[in-house]
Amino acid sequence: MSASAVFILDVKGKVFCEYFKELEEESIRDNFVIVYELLDELMDFGFPQTTDSKILQEYITQQSNKLETGKSRVPPTVTNAVSWRSEGIKYKKNEVFIDVIESVNLLVNANGSVLLSEIVGTIKLKVFLSGMPELRLGLNDRVLFELTGRSKNKSVELEDVKFHQCVRLSRFDNDRTISFIPPDGDFELMSYRLSTQVKPLIWIESVIEKFSHSRVEIMVKTSVGSAKYVPERNVVIWSIKSFPGGKEYLMRAHFGLPSVEKEEVEGRPPIGVKFEIPYFTVSGIQVRYMKIIEKSGYQALPWVRYITQSGDYQLRTS
Repeated sequence: MSASAVFILDVKGKVFCEYFKELEEESIRDNFVIVYELLDELMDFGFPQTTDSKILQEYITQQSNKLETGKSRVPPTVTNAVSWRSEGIKYKKNEVFIDVIESVNLLVNANGSVLLSEIVGTIKLKVFLSGMPELRLGLNDRVLFELTGRSKNKSVELEDVKFHQCVRLSRFDNDRTISFIPPDGDFELMSYRLSTQVKPLIWIESVIEKFSHSRVEIMVKTSVGSAKYVPERNVVIWSIKSFPGGKEYLMRAHFGLPSVEKEEVEGRPPIGVKFEIPYFTVSGIQVRYMKIIEKSGYQALPWVRYITQSGDYQLRTS
């Protein structure tokens, strides 16, 4: 199956979920009328047409399981080249909120060697802008720095970059400028990946001792916060509200087991870590500027927030 076909199926699934909440066989059967209407608007002669759910909801509405019919009206966005944004949007205060979120995927074996490490990043926007503005986003992109002859010391080489449909791809290919007319409200502008050797942000050393016919004792190096055993998941969850850099904490868990006649060979699951670090990105990516251009000439405020969080972050035990 081609990448374009997978993309279309993914878009259709997201649109259906906006209407039906959950995409299941029963929901499709119950709403087959609106499914036909959506498919007719999503595709035209095999080519993608209107794929933004917010725009589709302007003229395809649903009440319970039936399509609500009203006055036949073609929304202005269908005849406009910018199908993902309606005309006439007005705000008293014009603002743009930018979230740069990076997830760290890490796998460490029992010997302490890093087997897998990568950074998966997304840039999400929350747009409250009047009119039909054009935005230009500048990052410390290594390719851009090379094109302009700047120092590459504080630049980042982005891989597998994917953009929202609003981004002018031809402009990005020519001079690496991220130029776009944004949808209104929340949306994901772009995603990227970096396959790089990530130094573990949180390191865990564990010692598991098993005493024959009596008990299992689990000790995890780290002695603050709260810990609890969750029997339905067969895990111990240790929560620490704040973990300053360079600190080490200890947790000791003791489990009493009934005596058994035969030793059972069992696998030792890895230790999973979930964390969030505000005002920081592992890759060092930075928003250098956000230019907002609109014909009325109003002033708008861009706000930037950086967050690093755990993705699939696991350390195997010996």
